[in-house]
Amino acid sequence: MEREVMIEKAVGLLCRLIEVPRVSREETAAADMLQAYMQDELGLSAQRVGNNLWSVAPNFDEKKDTLLLNAHIDTVKPVAGWQRNPFKATREGSRIYGLGSNDDGASLVSLLHVFAELAKHSPKGGAGRGLYNLVFLASAEEEVSGKDGIESVLPLLPKIDVALVGEPTGMQPAIAEKGLMVLDVTAHGKAGHAARDEGENAIYKALEDIEWFRNYKWEKISPLLGPVKMTVTIVNAGTQHNVVPDACTFTVDVRSNECYTNRELFDEIGKNVKSEVKARSFRLGSSSIDVNHPLVQKVIGLGGKPFGSPTLSDQALMPFPSLKLGPGESKRSHSADEFVDFCEIQQAIETYLKLLK
Repeated sequence: MEREVMIEKAVGLLCRLIEVPRVSREETAAADMLQAYMQDELGLSAQRVGNNLWSVAPNFDEKKDTLLLNAHIDTVKPVAGWQRNPFKATREGSRIYGLGSNDDGASLVSLLHVFAELAKHSPKGGAGRGLYNLVFLASAEEEVSGKDGIESVLPLLPKIDVALVGEPTGMQPAIAEKGLMVLDVTAHGKAGHAARDEGENAIYKALEDIEWFRNYKWEKISPLLGPVKMTVTIVNAGTQHNVVPDACTFTVDVRSNECYTNRELFDEIGKNVKSEVKARSFRLGSSSIDVNHPLVQKVIGLGGKPFGSPTLSDQALMPFPSLKLGPGESKRSHSADEFVDFCEIQQAIETYLKLLK
């Protein structure tokens, strides 16, 4: 496929994807369309579990290492403030507006068409001139880290040695990524009449712990990701103005670096706060890849500058090395009038081909 044709087909698929709503856990119609496109338009074998789609390049050789190309199908719900229809692909100049255009449609269509090109010309022994195997995966439920997303598919894939994850990074390699742990915290008090000096106000108890979350400094600081970040994001208490509240609940968003596991952070938090603390999950840990890994070194050789990403992706659920590299900018993700530029998709396809060939 000529380069210009590949880019136009990728942009065309992106516009089609934008116009099929694919909010997390509601990706069925988009997965149906994408599966048909992979099979009918690109001639790929597409396997499916739930709304996850994958394809293995021909001439797979178990003796060789396997590289996974991954991007996600789903989007968040559109936020308030859109001036355009989020479910209509709107082209203005070189920009393509629409929900999921930047996160993660541009990466998805770019990686898919590059995979199809490499698979089509795959020499005996696999992709990359026979040096490695290649697998493409379009995963579901990434935005909610859902159990029916990539986690449900990885056991069905061949053994993966390293992954390239398409996410909007400005085509710069994110070689480390912060993890996520959400805490539900409850301060317990004793109800009483607000007019009398009785009861134990749970809000006042919660305030002490909220201040701890606000001010505590974790000792280990990552050179790429910086310190662990803890943010109180939701607070709820009280039933009416004249009743001293006997409970105050609040939610804490904890972004871990690679210096700590989520379990280690949880145990330390439990030693320092008086409130009851429950973690929703420990499964979304921080991830990183050695800067000396051959894939990272190849990206650097193409002009890439490694950095650490504060945002979460499916990398958190990958038990193998991975790096994040894709078109678009992270700051546009989850925003009103999200867009990606035509030239960003063009650059992505050209860079992926140079990297993988």
